[in-house]
Amino acid sequence: MTQAHLEAWLRLYFAPQLGPKLFARLLAHDAPQNLVDYDVQTLASLGLNSAQIQFVHHDYQAQVTSCLDWLALSPQHRIVTFDDNDYPPLLQQISAAPKVLFVSGNVASLSQPQIAIVGSRNASVDGLHSARYFAKQLAAQGIAVTSGLALGVDGYAHDGALQAKGETVAVLGSGLKHIYPSRHKRLAQRIVESGALVSEFHPDAKPRPAHFPRRNRIISGLSVGVLVVEAAEKSGSLITARYATEQDREVFVVPGLIDNPIARGSNQLIRQGACLVQSVEDILSEVTHLLNWSNKIALGQQTLNFAQNEVKEELPFPLLLANVGNKPTPVDILASRTNIPVHEVMMQLLELELLGHVAAVSGGYIRKGRG
Repeated sequence: MTQAHLEAWLRLYFAPQLGPKLFARLLAHDAPQNLVDYDVQTLASLGLNSAQIQFVHHDYQAQVTSCLDWLALSPQHRIVTFDDNDYPPLLQQISAAPKVLFVSGNVASLSQPQIAIVGSRNASVDGLHSARYFAKQLAAQGIAVTSGLALGVDGYAHDGALQAKGETVAVLGSGLKHIYPSRHKRLAQRIVESGALVSEFHPDAKPRPAHFPRRNRIISGLSVGVLVVEAAEKSGSLITARYATEQDREVFVVPGLIDNPIARGSNQLIRQGACLVQSVEDILSEVTHLLNWSNKIALGQQTLNFAQNEVKEELPFPLLLANVGNKPTPVDILASRTNIPVHEVMMQLLELELLGHVAAVSGGYIRKGRG
């Protein structure tokens, strides 16, 4: 990839509030290196607003230059665009896939067959033991372990895979210059040596609460299945499991004690049809066809067809979307109007924002574009 090619992708990628849906529409029209040279009127006709056009034409230098500087810091650094052969093929299949990935480590690890392991940051001793045990066993079978580098289950899952001398992938809710939590900086260094750190955020981006639900769709999108260990009723792990279901991934759950509050969410997943697992054989018995599917996807994605990534016209979450207007509406008001629980409203709004239908503003959410 030439620097001009990469720079064009970054100019579009960091344009303010240019979401995956609009980006996909642009890619279906032309290649980024051509799009950035379009005049104001043509870019406006494609759906870009004045702020986005100003950024693409003039204001991109600082952000793009800092990305290129980060890339030059180490041979282990990679910036992978959506048309790159190294872009993980399973992730290309999901709705609102990030169009640019920042990677530190072995970029090939992103395309390995993976099982994600997620769970509570405040897991019990038994939960932490389960995360490490399953990660070791999966890594020993040649399956990479994916998680989010958080405290608790995530960290133990990464460590288990590394102890088994296997590959592990950590998806961050910050830029790769800011390892979060800082307690896991040494773990992150170990992961770079035997896998990869990956983020959709600018390398300089600091961790923010809104980043972590976004990164969960990448954790599940990279994987053929998600193993949940001790998740509370309103946890990020349940968001990951929901994304997994929407992405046609298998959801596995380690059952918890019925009186354990940090296992109520994971036990609820079992009641909803997730696969209960008590040993790694329970996963392996299901995973063979998933791995075959993963390999077929990888083989079939050698040539990228942008047209396949255009967003369908059917709008998601129509009830919620119908209650978002041109004036900011708070989340609690939307929950009251739709009779949808607040935590579910938050997850739906996140997906609508990623698809470009709504935008978060001061005071709540507003509708965007044709949404």
